[in-house]
Amino acid sequence: MSLTDTLRLSTRPRPLPRRRAPFRYGLWGAWAVMLIALMAALFPALFTHYDPYNSVDGAQLLAPNHLYWLGTDQLGRDLYTRIVFGARWSLSAASAAVAVGMIFGSFLGMLTAFIGGKTESLTMRVIDVLLSIPALLLSLSIIILLGVGNTHAAIAVGCASIANFARLARAEVLIIRQQAYIEAAFGSGGRFFKVFIRHVFPNALPTLLAFAALQFGQAILALSTLSFLGFGSPPPIPEWGLLIAEGRNYLATAWWLTVFPGLLVMVIVLATHRISRAFSGEKR
Repeated sequence: MSLTDTLRLSTRPRPLPRRRAPFRYGLWGAWAVMLIALMAALFPALFTHYDPYNSVDGAQLLAPNHLYWLGTDQLGRDLYTRIVFGARWSLSAASAAVAVGMIFGSFLGMLTAFIGGKTESLTMRVIDVLLSIPALLLSLSIIILLGVGNTHAAIAVGCASIANFARLARAEVLIIRQQAYIEAAFGSGGRFFKVFIRHVFPNALPTLLAFAALQFGQAILALSTLSFLGFGSPPPIPEWGLLIAEGRNYLATAWWLTVFPGLLVMVIVLATHRISRAFSGEKR
């Protein structure tokens, strides 16, 4: 080997050592929180053996202790048990609300953007009108028409999020529609709905799922707000927003009635936001 070859090899840049992907403690913690919440909603008996509706004489407004970990309410019911059983009501209603908004909003936004023309323009003007109305006010208006209840509250929150899903779906389809493989699909004889189902929808779905995870936390907040105002689940259902509303009259003497359900809602919302960031491709 000549001196020139030796110098060329010595000056060749060496490949950098592979770095291990950082362990995302926040993301794994968020998944753990959501998994525990899901287990509590599906199998509440694994977490507590008390009855959420059973009142104990002489146990009214007890502070957290070794028997009642999170204390008791004004009727002597275990707050921890009611929070555990309330996961079923809160998470199911939030899931239904997100499903309503995602199904109808995404389909509306993607279809109108793919069709284009006057149909898209007219639909988006209606969406702009809906976006100009505060979500809480729109939800309250729908509940007044449907009636009070957990199911009606979920439908109202879902209808209020249709415009957000439609706007996002339209933006994604406008980008996808300009791609070369869409033109190639039409050029090879693909029909409208076949191209839409096989190419447009799968490519827009990841962004919609990330937004759905974000909307899940917003739905929990909205449902809790409606229950706090008296338009959600009626007593004695242990829905998280209703638990906060029931404890507001005892905030000075029994702080745990509002603090613990409020902290739980905050943790769930933060967990959904972190998972949504992971779906959207953010590292931190």
